[in-house]
Amino acid sequence: MLVKKATEGKNLHTVCLEAKCPNVGECFCGGRAAFLVLGDICTRNCRYCAVSHGKPAVLDPDEPRRIAEAVSELNLSYTVITSVTRDDCEDGGASHIAACVRAIRKAAGKCKIEVLIPDFRYAGHNALDIILKSCPDVVNHNIEVVRSLFPELRPQGEYDYSLSVLHRISSSGFSAKSGLMIGFGESESDIVSTFEDLRRAGCSILTVGQYLRSSKEGFPVSRYYRPEEFLRLEVEAKKMGFEKVLCGPLVRSSYHAERTYKSGIY
Repeated sequence: MLVKKATEGKNLHTVCLEAKCPNVGECFCGGRAAFLVLGDICTRNCRYCAVSHGKPAVLDPDEPRRIAEAVSELNLSYTVITSVTRDDCEDGGASHIAACVRAIRKAAGKCKIEVLIPDFRYAGHNALDIILKSCPDVVNHNIEVVRSLFPELRPQGEYDYSLSVLHRISSSGFSAKSGLMIGFGESESDIVSTFEDLRRAGCSILTVGQYLRSSKEGFPVSRYYRPEEFLRLEVEAKKMGFEKVLCGPLVRSSYHAERTYKSGIY
């Protein structure tokens, strides 16, 4: 596969492989990938996530150049840059992510760029400003789970803080995107309330997917939603005013990101 060759040859990571995405074969064969920057080890340990956690390595200052080269070589018209959470860095890694955006702009000026960012909760407001000043086309911050499950599943995050990040993104004039995983034991009213919170925060692009346990240590799946239930949630979200919505069992935040950006029609 061209994607795998380009990423492995340049010592780059993708969230497709690190997070064990169920769509990796489809996306790689279609010439799509979501690049994972700031290393492959996260400083947080969310109970649903397959990405490794622990003490990460120092940042690689040459990574933005290699990312840009890969984007150019693959002739991508749309790319997603996401990252592990780096609470060990003063700015949470924001400057590094922004450098990736600028490098891609220089190497592949026509390529649209979506950044999927952490909350930068321990880095201060300046971290998000750094990201926004790099002018990505879409800024995504995943809410991930409903409010009641945050303490158990995302103990190092905070639901209202994530909403405030999305509000700052949208109020700064950027397209704000967020993703929700379901199947942890939430109720349908929990899901709808999360949609409402995201809309109030100014989120205009939404993805909703089924949580799948990636290891024995992962949080157990409480419920598998049926395709028709995802369709009903999609209809409900559109009624609330989300401009673009993608809901489905295998939907992930970066899945068909270009198609979502261009039309929101599937």
